[in-house]
Amino acid sequence: MDGRLLEIIACPICQGRLQYDKQYERLICRFDHVAYSIKEGIPVLLPETAVMLNEDNHISKDIK
Repeated sequence: MDGRLLEIIACPICQGRLQYDKQYERLICRFDHVAYSIKEGIPVLLPETAVMLNEDNHISKDIK
């Protein structure tokens, strides 16, 4: 993930800063506890595709 891109993109729900999760290749919003997938190198920043995370940043059973 390009570091410059991380500086300019934001969570579409709260406009907070996103963090790159290298292990799972996704973007995480720590404020809303959601993750956004990255498809073919392109972040999918649609609120309806966000996956809820638990406190350990693992996928929760509840999905938005």
